[in-house]
Formats: sequence, C-alpha cells, structure tokens
Amino acid sequence: MHFTGTVWRPPYEAWSALLQVTAGCTHGKCKFCTLYNDVPRFRMSPVSEIEEDLRELYRYAPDSTRLFLVGANPFVLSTEKLKEIARISKQYLQRLTSIGCFARVTDIAPKTISELKELRVLGYNRITIGVETGDDSALDFMDKGYCAADIIEQCRKLDCAGIEYNFFYLTGISGFGRGKDGAEKTAEVFNRLAPKIVGASMLTVYPDSALYEDILLGSWKEESETEKLAEMRALIERLEIRTHFAALGASNMFMLRGDLPSDKEKLIADIDNIMRNYSEEEMRGYRINLKHL
Repeated sequence: MHFTGTVWRPPYEAWSALLQVTAGCTHGKCKFCTLYNDVPRFRMSPVSEIEEDLRELYRYAPDSTRLFLVGANPFVLSTEKLKEIARISKQYLQRLTSIGCFARVTDIAPKTISELKELRVLGYNRITIGVETGDDSALDFMDKGYCAADIIEQCRKLDCAGIEYNFFYLTGISGFGRGKDGAEKTAEVFNRLAPKIVGASMLTVYPDSALYEDILLGSWKEESETEKLAEMRALIERLEIRTHFAALGASNMFMLRGDLPSDKEKLIADIDNIMRNYSEEEMRGYRINLKHL
C-alpha cells in the first residue's frame, strides 16, 4: 500500500478499509497543527497507485463495504476526480457501499449542490470535517481560512445533497480565559446543523507548531486542563441537536462518549467527576508526556 507519512483516520473509522488518494494538506497554515509536518507538500496519488492499492485491498479485504480515503483533505479533489475514484474502487470492491474522508470547510465551497448529490449517489457519505470551533476570533487567529458563517453555509449544502458529516471540535482552541465563550459560540453554530458525530479532541501544543512560537512570544496563552474540561462540559450542556458525542482520541486523558440529548446528564456528570478526582497537575502531566497524537 502507498502510505505517505503518518496515516490519520478518526477513531470511528477503525473498521474501514484505508486508501491513500492524497498526501499532505492543501492549507497547511493552521497554527496548532503538526499532523502533516512529515509531508511538507500536498500530493495527489496517480491513478496507477490507487489501482495498485485497490488490487491489494481486494486480496486482503475483498468484502469491504466502507472505504476511508486517506489524506488531510481528499475532498478537495474535483468532483470528476472523486467520481473516478469511486468508480474504480467499486470495480475492485464490489460490496462497497460508502466512502468517507477528511474534508476542510473550504473543500465543499467549489462544489455545487448538484455535484454533491452526484457524489452521494456514488457512495460519498459521513465525511469528517475538522471545523475545530465556531468562535470566529479563534478561527482567525489560528489561520483556519474560514469563519463560522462558512461552516453553516457549506454544511447546509451537504444537508441538501444528503451527505452526512461528522465534526471535530478542538477543545482549548479559544485560549486561556475564553474556553466557555468559545464553547457557547460553537454550540450556536452546531445547533443550526446536523452532524452525526461531534468528535472532541483536546489541544496539545507541540514545539514544532507555529502556535508554540506565539506562546513563547506571549501573544497567546494556553487554557489549563481544568478549563479545557469545563469548556467541553459547556459545549455538551449547550448542544440541542441529536448527535453522538465522542471524545476518544489520544489527546483526551479520559474517553467520553454518548448520544445527545439522551446521555447529556451522564456526560456532564462524568466530567464533573473527573474534575473532582483529578488535579490540574495530574492532567497537565498527561498532556506534557503525550509525545504523539
């Protein structure tokens, strides 16, 4: 298989077959992100490589029904290229019913609702979008390249096309003293949309990130671990939509998951219990010793 650099996929895609179609990120400017530092340039996989990998998948996982396209944001590919990948994939994996991938909000913008509907017919569904937050000041500071209004506009296009989507929320992105405010603004955005899963990760700042330089310069201050938990609690408390909340990645010292709204009280109680039983020092120790996400 042609895998370039570290392979990333959401925890809930653990049972999906993985196929690399791009490597690296087209944006590459988010101050906190170090996930693709080992792939300095964005690259599209040649069709020959994709077919070679599909032949290998056919040998080892011929009954795969779900395919997750590997890369920081494969949904940036043109509609025609995504359609070609779907058609080729189905030639080899004849039981394939759905295709997912990571996407940036800006990847959706060039695609019309009609084009998105075509992709849905071919199986594209449940894409994962790293929206991070609905806090415009944080989105701007972190150089995400879009604002909260863009999240709403582009995800409503997905709703119209029938493409389901999941969100990644980055707890701590608003910075010291602004966690709850960021959570409230994010809930306002999410409550206007229909994410199937809200996956929460906790910000972990590594020395090779641009954000680390901002911390050293004193232009940004990280939230405490206790504040991050309070922020996550505030988000859960204010979400009014039906969705599955999942804090499962390595950045989370404690794994949390449940359906909203039915499990809201339990999730809040779990967070309250963590804050009662673990000190800031213990939780900070976990963060400092987290060498890799």
